Amino acid sequence: MIRWDWIGRHADDILAQLLQHVELTGFALLFGFAIAFPLALAAIRWPRLYGPSLAATGVLFTVPSLALFILLIPFTGLSMATSLIGLTIYTLLILFRNIVEGLRGVPFEVREASRALGYSKSRQLLTVELPIALPVIMAGLRIAAITTIGLVTVTALIGQGGLGRLFITGFTLHFTTPLLVGFVLSIALAVAVDLSLAGVLWLATPWNRGRRT
Repeated sequence: MIRWDWIGRHADDILAQLLQHVELTGFALLFGFAIAFPLALAAIRWPRLYGPSLAATGVLFTVPSLALFILLIPFTGLSMATSLIGLTIYTLLILFRNIVEGLRGVPFEVREASRALGYSKSRQLLTVELPIALPVIMAGLRIAAITTIGLVTVTALIGQGGLGRLFITGFTLHFTTPLLVGFVLSIALAVAVDLSLAGVLWLATPWNRGRRT
């Protein structure tokens, strides 16, 4: 079923596609967080913004991925920019919602105590609120990461796609080996990223160790 000789001959290509998959996922999460975080802070500061922001990101999330990439092609072409814009859009709903819920979950008494100690708003956010909200925020980041890893494969249809190119090759040639390689590596990447983010959370929140979140 598996042609190991084919894998050996294409090892460099497979590695390049895996690295592109990681690159697209990483940049999409980075850009998504850079947009969702200030949007979430604005929604906390001005609660009336929460509903429209949630609705807007929700509508964008429901757009079929291939349709969204096709809509972007006239503006950005068959480029990595097209892939990144689409992938970033799909992270916004998950990240925005979890950041808001995490910050809303900070106890009122904790905020009041930090104000009584003379903390500025920025210091309160960075040293008090974010550490408490981090488990919820990281949960959203883990979901967004796994979702993005799956969506990256769709961008193979516009010339990107990372491991998705293996699926295109397999389907085009009716060849099982690249399909299995792409499938196994996609799952392995999702598991590795999820465990890595869980490890980061474990290191960043020592007070939560030994407790279920």
